Amino acid sequence: MISERENRAIRTFVNSFGGSYQKLDPLDVDFKIFNDDKKLIAYAEVVIKSSYIRSAYPLHVPISKMSKLIDKRITSVIIWACDDGIIYGRPNQIYGDIRYFDGEIMAFYDKQKGLKYVRF
Repeated sequence: MISERENRAIRTFVNSFGGSYQKLDPLDVDFKIFNDDKKLIAYAEVVIKSSYIRSAYPLHVPISKMSKLIDKRITSVIIWACDDGIIYGRPNQIYGDIRYFDGEIMAFYDKQKGLKYVRF
């Protein structure tokens, strides 16, 4: 089941360039992204971030999700759904720190050139 916040984030991202998306199995990454011709162009993971864009950093994502994205061997994107918009980046274009946090290995990202944002 897709949450309203997750749906708004993926819709905002896809609407910024056109195309469509499809929700995937809960054990997979979150979404497939298609262009206007219905061709698969990327996979996406949406991470809910309960803050405004200006105070969202450092961003974080579980390494297990990052690994699934990279294993797809096609363009991938991580989208952080904030209260006032989205922050997104491609895993191969951003850099961060790896830490053990709340029982899970996480990647943390500070503000950087490879991260873009779109306000709602």
